[in-house]
Amino acid sequence: MTSHTPPAPATPDHPLTAPLVDTLRADVPAWPARVAFIGAGPGQADLITMRGAQRLAGAQVVLVDALTDPALRALAPDAQWIDVGKRGFAHATGQAAINALLVEQAGLHPRVARLKGGDPSIFGRLEEELQAVQAAGHAVEVIPGISAAQAAAAQTARPLTRRGHGRSVSLSTAMTQLGRLQVGRSADTEVFYMAGRQLPALAAQLLAAGWPAATPALVVSRAGWPDARVSTLTVADLPTAAGLHAGRPAVVTVGAGAADGRCAAPVDGPDDGTDPPSDA
Repeated sequence: MTSHTPPAPATPDHPLTAPLVDTLRADVPAWPARVAFIGAGPGQADLITMRGAQRLAGAQVVLVDALTDPALRALAPDAQWIDVGKRGFAHATGQAAINALLVEQAGLHPRVARLKGGDPSIFGRLEEELQAVQAAGHAVEVIPGISAAQAAAAQTARPLTRRGHGRSVSLSTAMTQLGRLQVGRSADTEVFYMAGRQLPALAAQLLAAGWPAATPALVVSRAGWPDARVSTLTVADLPTAAGLHAGRPAVVTVGAGAADGRCAAPVDGPDDGTDPPSDA
């Protein structure tokens, strides 16, 4: 197993510099909806999209997740910030309470932001919140963000898809709604969210699902942050990374997307029809 903390990115201590914040706050576009669900990205504040930052800058009320960067508050210093964070195996605001708060605030203010870590549409409980707000008669907007799986792939330079042998990606939570670990083998690359405390059980179930013991595996905790920790190993060795990532939000990548691409032979010659042409 190889474990390390990648070099910190070349960003200032405060990733949202004062001139950038002033520019974003001075150029706030009209809000197209009563409630904006904004993806904050997986780590530092500067991973938010431009549109997300602009909507946040215009918000009167912000319902914010626990894993978002506090530096984002600089974009909306005059807004009311309400902490509705969820943390695995720790104190969390109930989903029904969050839904009720969203509806209440949307009835009081014309510009409400729901700031979610990562991408709102990926394991962000977006469906329940959309239904609650829309049932109350309020218009909504969803602004995408970078998800932890993408951040982990970027931070480790290990693409989730690979030409010829990594054509499918599956995103899964490590735990079901009933609190059970559920693992399968449905794609060339499988990414498991919220899996840091489940590594021994995850390894056992991956092996039971037919993944070879030597299959590449990658554990990244706090993806998108300067203090991210990375373990490159195999499915059989996943339990050995439990201590390094304890108490930290982690994603586990298994299969083609976890392999070190520098060790693979390049694919030359004309397309053989196994992959679609690149959009680049």
